[in-house]
Amino acid sequence: MDLRKLKTLIDLVAESDIAELEVTEGESKVRIVKSSALPQNQVVMMQPGMQQQHYQPAPAAAPVAEPAVVEPTGIIVKSPMVGTFYRSAAPGSPAFVEVGATVKEGDTLCIIEAMKLLNEIDSDAAGVVTQILVENGQPVEFGQPLFVIG
Repeated sequence: MDLRKLKTLIDLVAESDIAELEVTEGESKVRIVKSSALPQNQVVMMQPGMQQQHYQPAPAAAPVAEPAVVEPTGIIVKSPMVGTFYRSAAPGSPAFVEVGATVKEGDTLCIIEAMKLLNEIDSDAAGVVTQILVENGQPVEFGQPLFVIG
């Protein structure tokens, strides 16, 4: 069915008192149902031989108050690239750092694997690791916070 025809049918249902419209053209079948609770229309296109399925849009959820985000205090070490975060050099070996560990500038904190290359991420400053913000094996984005050093 032509997209212009479909748009015209949707507009027809929206502007009229029609609650439901079903049109068969060749082997295509279109059903447009006006929802009284929501200002949206629903459109279901069916291929021949398929079971009829109805699409019901989910009702709009009530706004939820988000909890206040507490900014970590200290130096935040961010990911310099997109990749996979690893806390240790190999599976089963000890992590480079744990929460509470004292690090110097230049100490290795983790590895980020990007395009089959393992990149060591070093500490930008000396201090104590107060938070590790990423789980082992988790994908990370450029600029994503990884560690907080206090």
